[in-house]
Amino acid sequence: MARTGFTHLPLHGGKAPRWLFERMVPLSREIIVFMASELGRDEVLRRLSDPYWFQAFGCVLGFDWHSSGLTTTVCGALKEGLKPVARDLGLFVAGGKGATSRKTPAEITAVCERTGLDPDPLVYASRISAKVDNSAVQDGYQLYHHAFVFTDKGEWCIVQQGMNDANAMARRYHWLSEGLATFVDEPHAAVCCDARSDTLNLVAHESAATRESSAQLAVARPEVVLEALGHLPSLEMPRRHEVAMADIDPKRLQKILLKTYEAAPANFEALLGMEGVGAKTLRALALTSELIYGTKASVRDPARYSFAHGGKDGTPFPVDRATYDKTIDVMRQALNKAAIDRSEKVAAFRRLNELNGV
Repeated sequence: MARTGFTHLPLHGGKAPRWLFERMVPLSREIIVFMASELGRDEVLRRLSDPYWFQAFGCVLGFDWHSSGLTTTVCGALKEGLKPVARDLGLFVAGGKGATSRKTPAEITAVCERTGLDPDPLVYASRISAKVDNSAVQDGYQLYHHAFVFTDKGEWCIVQQGMNDANAMARRYHWLSEGLATFVDEPHAAVCCDARSDTLNLVAHESAATRESSAQLAVARPEVVLEALGHLPSLEMPRRHEVAMADIDPKRLQKILLKTYEAAPANFEALLGMEGVGAKTLRALALTSELIYGTKASVRDPARYSFAHGGKDGTPFPVDRATYDKTIDVMRQALNKAAIDRSEKVAAFRRLNELNGV
């Protein structure tokens, strides 16, 4: 069942203290490896795709309960922590923040070359999910972080985050492959943010007609869309900022529409996946489809509810380093003492036990 979350994620500058990150790495590894052995890797993916659990996970690791940096730092620590045991565990982390996020397809492919897994479905999931959250859900947040967690069986989850310079807040998007029937109709496992925004939500279920008509317009002659938009200097949509022709460059739009006309995408998902098709193109098609076909796009913001947990910067109390180190040690001992019947896990645990210096 899809879940939504609503939490305070203010954009904070700076980095996690080195002494803290160096502890987050082994503790995140101990927790995830223990969960994988006791609950299975699929459950690990389910937990990471749950915003409530993910936020609590970050708090256990000692990070700010409400900072946007929790997302990037937790994913970074997890990626670093699982590297030594990833192959034995069959659980991998690709992507990250900024320029590192753009390396995700290459990192996925590199893992698949070693494991024999087909990279194409995973790379596609990575790319289309980013397209959805950057362009099909127009909520004012631009992605700057993308973490792709997957197993050697092809299951995956995504934790990606966007920022809004206007309100200095962040929004986190969670995806899970389990039960995902489509990338363009209520695909998220969760979306959480500080506040609702004026949103054009083309992946809402109630936008189905708009998606279909937009795809039809994309394969029509470019003049159809341009002429329709040209008749209206501006068009105001409910709960959304006014969209004027000044917001859309006709020359740029004509080039993209000519491309879609020639490529003839079969449906909205294929249209969304095309290079060059972004938020403005989709907005223009949505506005035109409403004008021509009367199909209204949803303005329902997928971020809804609120939650809060503990913290790192003295809230509710400063991190006790001795206790933190003890927790890591206890987790490691629990792993070593666990009765493990599945032989494929033994090598991972033995390697984990050798990381005493990490």
